[in-house]
Amino acid sequence: MDEQYTFANREYRDTYRHTTSHILAQAMKRLYPEVKLAIGPAIEDGFYYDFDAPEPFTPEVLERLEAEMRKICKEKLKLERFELPREEAIRFMTEHEEPYKIELIRDLPEDAVISFYRQGEFVDLCAGPHLDSTGRVKGNAIKLTSVTGAYWRGDSSRKMLQRVYGTCFPKKEELDAYLERIEEAKRRDHRKLGRELGLFMLTEEGPGFPFFLPKGMVLKNTLVEYWREVHKRYGYVEISTPMILNRGLWETSGHWFHYKENMYTTVIDEEDYAIKPMNCPGGMLVYKSEPHSYRDLPLRMGELGVVHRHELSGALHGLFRVRCFTQDDAHLFMTWDQMKDEIKSTMRLFDEVYSLFGLPYRVELSTMPEDHMGEREQWAFAEETLAEAVSEMGQAYTVNEGDGAFYGPKLDFHLRDSLGRTWQCGTIQLDMQLPERFELEYVGADGEKHRPVMLHRTCLGSIERFIGVITEHFAGAFPLWLAPVQVKVMPITDRAADYARYVASNLTRAGLRVETDLRNEKIGYKIREAQGQKIPYMLVLGDKEAEAGNVSVRTLSGEQSVEELRAFTERLLTDVKSRKL
Repeated sequence: MDEQYTFANREYRDTYRHTTSHILAQAMKRLYPEVKLAIGPAIEDGFYYDFDAPEPFTPEVLERLEAEMRKICKEKLKLERFELPREEAIRFMTEHEEPYKIELIRDLPEDAVISFYRQGEFVDLCAGPHLDSTGRVKGNAIKLTSVTGAYWRGDSSRKMLQRVYGTCFPKKEELDAYLERIEEAKRRDHRKLGRELGLFMLTEEGPGFPFFLPKGMVLKNTLVEYWREVHKRYGYVEISTPMILNRGLWETSGHWFHYKENMYTTVIDEEDYAIKPMNCPGGMLVYKSEPHSYRDLPLRMGELGVVHRHELSGALHGLFRVRCFTQDDAHLFMTWDQMKDEIKSTMRLFDEVYSLFGLPYRVELSTMPEDHMGEREQWAFAEETLAEAVSEMGQAYTVNEGDGAFYGPKLDFHLRDSLGRTWQCGTIQLDMQLPERFELEYVGADGEKHRPVMLHRTCLGSIERFIGVITEHFAGAFPLWLAPVQVKVMPITDRAADYARYVASNLTRAGLRVETDLRNEKIGYKIREAQGQKIPYMLVLGDKEAEAGNVSVRTLSGEQSVEELRAFTERLLTDVKSRKL
């Protein structure tokens, strides 16, 4: 089959799914004529359509809609495009009593030609493109997955609509595989695992402000220790900047004027202050605190800074979208001719970190937006330098045209987890404006003062979000070096309790994280509970092990062995030190 007409082709995939969203809308109007239509685009994993309905959609409604959609596919209705002038289009939608479509048309230019698509008795306002027939869509490979609320046009002051999500594939086998991945994703949901494994909690008293529990703090601190180790090897120094700084600083950085609605503010001594949403301005002050020579550059300053951003309550999601998080920031100051080498060095650091967690990635280059600051020549040089650095590292990249920040182009690193999902974590952002705003300088070899070039970069994105990503990636079964509890010691009988304490004490003194289960419970129950806690190693100890000085080892994957205690300890310590995956 021509790959142009397969799901491997993004344009065809989106066209297929957008056509399916129209089939959903047609089914809705057939079954519930009183429902008003809003919009229905294709999205990454399927499609959705927003509806204004008098009653909430139940699972039974979705089942009826799916059945009607399958009928429409079997009818093989031809999709026909036609156009109307703006005023005629408004009259046409008025006749069909579709107020949301009328509003969309009114927002178009006066001289716009408005396009519609007809399939059977159903007509929808749409720019297209679409498949030529509803028969092209496989009715047995359609699934409506969920219903959520969605404000009309994303405006919280407008009416709340009902958004029906769905997905579709050319083959039922592909749909079944996708639905199984979705079920597996639910089993791996970091919010569920975080609660079951005692890692973190979210409370009504602090929406968007996660609490880390003792085991979660072990995980978080172990991750931070690794972050510090790898950054020290790459020549970074670590700084810490205040959480609250005055309005003048945020005016200089531009955040007060462009980001204030996302900032938490306060008043101290009758002066405006803000809790930092970003670490960058504090980093500028650290650089300015002493004079610099070209011999000092590049200067790499890392910061594990706690930042606060006001997110809408409806956008909050576990550790993925919070209001308080620790950003693993770094700000690199350099000369223009050092920029490419610093980008490549940063990419090497990123590659080392992501490889450690078994997370492959792709790179995206975002270029100059229409609303930008700085000269085009500077932008062109910066974009070319970023592109060359990626290529020289042997990496492919895609271009996200016009999606750079107003102050400079950037590289985004999209990680792929064990379920094939992608997460945007790392960023290398060139900033040509903050050094200017804060009047940063260094003395060059010519004895004159010059502006340094600055790179913002974050590797993990945020500690909290990255913990959420790897919790789902590993399904809570963390590698030994990261596991909050590495070994669970379980005596079979009370007689073996003293030997269990001896073994646990030896392992703890060696530097391993150990728990002992001395409860008077059956060993099978203890093992199942330890497996539920995703503990990598379980030691089952009885009279025989106590007499021989051995340990009976069970791994989380079910492997069993008998080992001498010292050899077992050394093996685990070796694996921890090497951070074996």
